[in-house]
Amino acid sequence: MDAAAVAALLDEIGTLLALKGENAFRCNAYHRASRALEQFSGDFAAAVASGKLTEIPGIGSGLAEKITTLVTTGRLPYYEELKAQIPSGLLELMRLPGLGPKKVKVLYEKLQIDSLPKLKAACEAGKVAALSGFGAKSQQKILDGLAFLDQVGKRYLLSDASAAGTELLAAARKWPGVIRAELCGSLRRRRETVADLDLLVSAADAGPIMSAFTTWPGAVQVLAHGPTKSSILLPGGMQADLRVVTDAQFPFALHYFTGSKEHNIAMRARAQEYGYRLNEYALEGKTWKKPCREEADLFAALELDYIPPELREATGEIEAAQDHTLPELLKLEDLKGTFHCHSTWSDGRDTIADMARAAKKLGLTYLGIGDHSQSLKVAGGLDPERVRRQHAEIAEVQKKLTGLHLFRGTECDILPDGSLDYDDATLAQFDYVVASVHTHLSQSREEMTRRLVRAVSHPRVTMLGHMSGRLLLRRDSYPLDYTAVFQAAAAHGTLIEINAHPQRLDCDWLHVKQAKALGCKFVINPDAHSTAEIGLLRFGVDVARRGWLTQADVINTLSARQIANRLQARTGKLV
Repeated sequence: MDAAAVAALLDEIGTLLALKGENAFRCNAYHRASRALEQFSGDFAAAVASGKLTEIPGIGSGLAEKITTLVTTGRLPYYEELKAQIPSGLLELMRLPGLGPKKVKVLYEKLQIDSLPKLKAACEAGKVAALSGFGAKSQQKILDGLAFLDQVGKRYLLSDASAAGTELLAAARKWPGVIRAELCGSLRRRRETVADLDLLVSAADAGPIMSAFTTWPGAVQVLAHGPTKSSILLPGGMQADLRVVTDAQFPFALHYFTGSKEHNIAMRARAQEYGYRLNEYALEGKTWKKPCREEADLFAALELDYIPPELREATGEIEAAQDHTLPELLKLEDLKGTFHCHSTWSDGRDTIADMARAAKKLGLTYLGIGDHSQSLKVAGGLDPERVRRQHAEIAEVQKKLTGLHLFRGTECDILPDGSLDYDDATLAQFDYVVASVHTHLSQSREEMTRRLVRAVSHPRVTMLGHMSGRLLLRRDSYPLDYTAVFQAAAAHGTLIEINAHPQRLDCDWLHVKQAKALGCKFVINPDAHSTAEIGLLRFGVDVARRGWLTQADVINTLSARQIANRLQARTGKLV
């Protein structure tokens, strides 16, 4: 088990203890250890083998012993015994916004609710509203949350699917007889969430490949075992499907199983215009087949430029490929720096110096430290006096740095009326301002639109952070007139943030396309709360590519000197 898998299990133990009614200190010990492992950038296997787990902050001797048992044996009896004491459906209830362990415990003890269907029935009967601590509003919020879960279904974050898919692909490429292997489906298109993994392999003999797949140590259950297609279940419930084709069929199968469905339909229609038939195995006429060695050859046969997987959503990519107007999409290596990173001054895990060293190690040449503003007390927001002290520390760290420029920023809360959490004199002390909404998320569409339009129109606001407020698979976006916000942002030179944190990926790719068409420029930020999370930038690049963005559209492709020169001292705008 790797650090991420252990972290997930420790987090679940903390939740199970809370559902059982254990004291908060004991529960939080597991949650803290989980976060520490999620953000651990060292050699986890070596730390376990050498007995040095206790050197990781938040992990004491007792937890170290449990982790070692888990990693070395693949089991943790303590976890298994604890899980057996708690109805399994209670964890599922906690997927709903606003339902923490305490409320779930009340629902179970008072109404014997241990599943989502039972919760829905109780809400529809008005029983939840009658409970102390709930009420009609809470009941309606639960019903809204249940409707949202029905909508998103059983899906997984792109980051989780990427990690699982990378491990499976690396294993597949080592299996004897494999000629080529690639991941397909929505993961290859880099969608924000993924339903399952699609692995495509070419081989002369499918039998040994199927056997290797169904006996792979990473599988927890074999769901199907066929001659050319098999399915397994991975830890955490994600399904992985394997298809084996001949190497001659591989380019066609790779295109077909990458999708999307709408893109494939359009491609088949184009093939018919040329007198061909296109399917998952060939591009063929009545009596012949068109050989293609690579996927690019398939596009060329239809007189199209190669279409990157991220664009295959039937939103104009085929027409652009025909007219040779496909954009040269942004690449991760194009980014020179980033903003919107938190430190221990607010709710970050690592110091400014640690964050700076991590950014430099990634090859970045500048980093913006943007801790929370004063009203967000739960996240350790900075009042003006702490802002001055933080800036003094940034200056001290900068003196010892070479090759990395530190920008002084803030993630400033947008208050309910659209005003900002700092006065203009305090805002003027920052090099840049990320304006974000964190509270009063239930405002109406009109109220939220006015709120954001006012914020992006402020002369000191550099960029609008995670504009829709969504948390993927957990919370839907608040209602918003995106056109009005984008138009105001473009008019006032305010950047739209692509928040690269896998739980947000906000704004989404469709709105990125819309914002670009309305004249907006963008910035990709990781919303990093640790050194490890600076590396989340790659997921923001995925969104940018799906939104057809180029280097010219994204401000952090500029050098540190260009950024410094273009940040106007009077307004904080990047022009």
